Amino acid sequence: GGVLGLALGTFLAVLVSRPLESEGFSLSIPIGTLVLFMFLAALAGVLAAIPPARRASKLDVLQALQYE
Repeated sequence: GGVLGLALGTFLAVLVSRPLESEGFSLSIPIGTLVLFMFLAALAGVLAAIPPARRASKLDVLQALQYE
């Protein structure tokens, strides 16, 4: 999801910035910042997944499957 959002956002930024180049504006995409935010998004996803995973690990497998 993050990679798709990054690609779409970059594409849209390039698309929007084209008409503004004639006015002296230029698009600058700092790769380091993009990598940092991708890492932070992945870290947030992992951290958000820990509590439900811990709760699920404490369930009895047969009892949990009974509700499926």
